[in-house]
Amino acid sequence: MKHKNTFGTATSFLLVAVLAIMAFVRGAHQIWFLAAAFAVWSIWMIVAALLSNKTAIQARIRAYRQKKRRIAENKRTAFIQPQNLQNTEKPDSVGLVLLRHVSYRISAYLKSAYPDVTWEWQEKHPEKIITKGGTTRIRLFGVPDFNFAEVMFDQHANIDCDMLRIVPLAKLNVSESESEPARTLPQQPVDPAVWYDLQGRQVLENLVADLNSRGHSSLVIRESGDICIRQDDTDVQQDRFKNFPAKTHWSGIAKVMENAGLAASVEENGIAVSW
Repeated sequence: MKHKNTFGTATSFLLVAVLAIMAFVRGAHQIWFLAAAFAVWSIWMIVAALLSNKTAIQARIRAYRQKKRRIAENKRTAFIQPQNLQNTEKPDSVGLVLLRHVSYRISAYLKSAYPDVTWEWQEKHPEKIITKGGTTRIRLFGVPDFNFAEVMFDQHANIDCDMLRIVPLAKLNVSESESEPARTLPQQPVDPAVWYDLQGRQVLENLVADLNSRGHSSLVIRESGDICIRQDDTDVQQDRFKNFPAKTHWSGIAKVMENAGLAASVEENGIAVSW
């Protein structure tokens, strides 16, 4: 629309100029005046066309940049949202450290009355209750009068504990079918130091840190690879090593554990580890 107005104005100017030259200029000078009028009109039209095209090109560039920016923002949003959901589902290192600090506080609280107590969480994700406040339940071992406790957390980092004894109304006797004996596969030569660095170190360090925060001071690695602790005269499995070396390598593994700061001794059915 603006281009049409410019063309109309320029054409009107040209007509007025031509009529004025034809009316007031005579002789050879008339041709030069007419040529000058046409030159001015031509320059006017060229400049107007360039300015119009420049505005259109700038508008197209702005529209392209905005479209490109929207596409980038949509991609970034689509990438961030699943990542945030995944992070909320997996416990982070800060939550794990906080959980161990709270476990130490609960152990100190319980051991002030029951020095031999050990315990374990009944909640699958106790760190959520710790951060938001609330009540959760723990299982007690080594306490003669109680077998559970309810632990309350508030927003002021206070911890309170109520001791419980829960007795079922009926006990179900479930017969367990005997599992088939595992076939012994030929053992390959094992370097105890290499096995400990590749498999044993990380599992034991994490497990010892967790058990220590809950009042335990020892565990046993069975011949099957099961890592067990003693609770109320019962072995409770905590983790398991795959492809645990044969008995011939146990003494070497015990020495490697001692060099790593753990007290280890070889027994008939496994390796006893304490800290």
